[in-house]
Amino acid sequence: MIDLGILNFGENRDQDAKPKALELEQLCMGKNLDYKWHFIGQLQSNKFRSALSYASVFHSLDRQSLLDSMISATSERAEPVDVFIQLNLTEDPARGGIEPINLLKFAESVLACSKLNLLGVMGIASLDRAPEEDFETIRLASEALRDLAPKASFISAGMSEDFEAAIAYGATHLRIGGAITGKPMI
Repeated sequence: MIDLGILNFGENRDQDAKPKALELEQLCMGKNLDYKWHFIGQLQSNKFRSALSYASVFHSLDRQSLLDSMISATSERAEPVDVFIQLNLTEDPARGGIEPINLLKFAESVLACSKLNLLGVMGIASLDRAPEEDFETIRLASEALRDLAPKASFISAGMSEDFEAAIAYGATHLRIGGAITGKPMI
């Protein structure tokens, strides 16, 4: 994939990402490539330091306890860490994410952290309705966030099954795995 010019990679589990990140680092050694690892899954607060050892973009900032862990772990870093605030588009709190109505208040807390660079919002479309409804919610949340933080203009949305609809609603970052690499064998 590197030979094709793909320089952004993502993973949703820390234990899966670490060995892949090490392998990518070895493949890129001496090639002067500016690649990035994106952590795209729900992250436990106690796993953030581990993921920070390889990832520079986090798509799932979804609660105050994780924000507190990020603040603590990044306080000594020279460079800020890029983050997306994850929206919860369902009634299910287990899905993770900030309710859209609480986005701006939470974003103010993120913006107060000098070691975090707020890129925008992330959302995962619900499986029990047409994805367009959720992508419209994400788009509107992104617009509201840009009023507060004009540089937070990115939208992380869309996976292998719905990325075309996500693009139509403004997605700038897609999480496509299975459509490229094939479905993992269980």
